[in-house]
Amino acid sequence: MHVPDGFIDAPVSMAAGVAAAGAVAVSLRGARRELDERAAPLAGLVAAFIFAVQMLNFPVAAGTSGHLLGGALAAILVGPCTGVLCVSVVLLMQGVLFADGGLTALGVNVMNMAVVTVVVAYAVFRGLLKLLPDTRRSVTVAAFAGALLSVPGAAVMFTLLYALGGTTDVPLGKVFTAMVGVHVLIGIGEAVITAATVGAVLAVRPDLVHGARGLAAPLKLRVGGELVDAPAAAPAAAPVAARSTKPVWITGLVTALVLAGFVSFYASASPDGLEKVAADQGIDQNVKSHAAAGSPLADYSVRDIGDARLSGGLAGVIGVGATIAVGTGIFWTVRRRRAQDLTAASTAPSAPTAV
Repeated sequence: MHVPDGFIDAPVSMAAGVAAAGAVAVSLRGARRELDERAAPLAGLVAAFIFAVQMLNFPVAAGTSGHLLGGALAAILVGPCTGVLCVSVVLLMQGVLFADGGLTALGVNVMNMAVVTVVVAYAVFRGLLKLLPDTRRSVTVAAFAGALLSVPGAAVMFTLLYALGGTTDVPLGKVFTAMVGVHVLIGIGEAVITAATVGAVLAVRPDLVHGARGLAAPLKLRVGGELVDAPAAAPAAAPVAARSTKPVWITGLVTALVLAGFVSFYASASPDGLEKVAADQGIDQNVKSHAAAGSPLADYSVRDIGDARLSGGLAGVIGVGATIAVGTGIFWTVRRRRAQDLTAASTAPSAPTAV
């Protein structure tokens, strides 16, 4: 759903850019609370993983494909504010390095693919968790539902922006119907990927899933026909927060590199949902050439390498590396600000007590 330059006019694109900048600023502040000793090392990895999986377009209908947007996955794994930042970093890397998604439309894409997906997914996720039992399965089910609805939510946001500043004269009803229809199908793929990934992390390190913290129900035993709380387990050898995230980090990085460097070659070549709708409805009549079209990595291939498999795979590996480097730098900076805030709060003199 990467919107290119020319779909939305300049005033609305600028307004979306201002709104996106505000959302990122709020998220930077909110991420200070989320990026603790468990989430901080993984946030950059989550951004890199989303970048890698976005290269894997999957078929959803005749001549149409879809790919992960990632807002739901990031919000559930590392928190909603950090999730907005994760997807925004991915969009920045894609636009600047790979000419994917317009540069003047970057604010539009951040609003569609980062802000709206996170807000919709996390609201649905938290709402369902209040209704479902406190189990890991409930977390996975809620993640599936949140991800499923987040994609058509982004399609609705695009339709709204098109209604305000579309550069072509296409009936709004047709745009809405086509966009939401195809993105409901893409949402199914998003939901499967999100639930599978969240479930995999829950199986090995549930403490690393932001959305699952504090949800574990006490173990119940049936005694004399009645359910009672099981005795508390012996304390672990090391506190949860002290357990190393290195194995999960290495596994996630290797997975992202394999997906971007090798599996992406077999992704669907069909246009994604927005590209298909734009071509069918004539929304792309005024599309503009990308400002980064001359990038040596444009279109996810390395210039001057003739072998398509090698060129695309190397571009994917470079993209994963760049995303994890930029993302980690941002998130560790935010993490240091959190530590400074906590230190300042603990050393601040207490207010005098009235006598």
